Amino acid sequence: MQGRSNHRLNAQMNIVPYIDVMLVLLVIFMITAPLLTPGVKVDLPQAEAKPLESSQKNEPLILSVDAQGRYYLNVGNNTSKPIDDKQVMAFTAAVLRRRPNTQVLVRGDESVPYGRMVHAMTLLQEAGAPNVGLVTKTPQTHQKKTSE
Repeated sequence: MQGRSNHRLNAQMNIVPYIDVMLVLLVIFMITAPLLTPGVKVDLPQAEAKPLESSQKNEPLILSVDAQGRYYLNVGNNTSKPIDDKQVMAFTAAVLRRRPNTQVLVRGDESVPYGRMVHAMTLLQEAGAPNVGLVTKTPQTHQKKTSE
């Protein structure tokens, strides 16, 4: 019995390294979580929104998206001719340089895929539009109630 010592075995687990790893992971997730949710900042109209005031000095810039997903802008020489992504950005940037407080709106066909509308709003924001609104029409049920 001379080789045995009086020390008992320690059966407790040392959790300090696990706490360190957990805190490092927590910091990493806190930093990266806001970066994982990309989005397009839009001011969505409410169901019973009031129409735009006609006394506004500047006409709003309206990007229309038809049922086939083609873009039309209400500026330039030919507003009934479809334009591509680069032209949307160029015209929008030019208008916003001349009139920085211009409202920017997107008017989309009911059958346009959601992704195409998001792409349109992204183009406008990349061109310098701080806020992008959506043009809607008043629901039929609301129109009947107001006319009675």
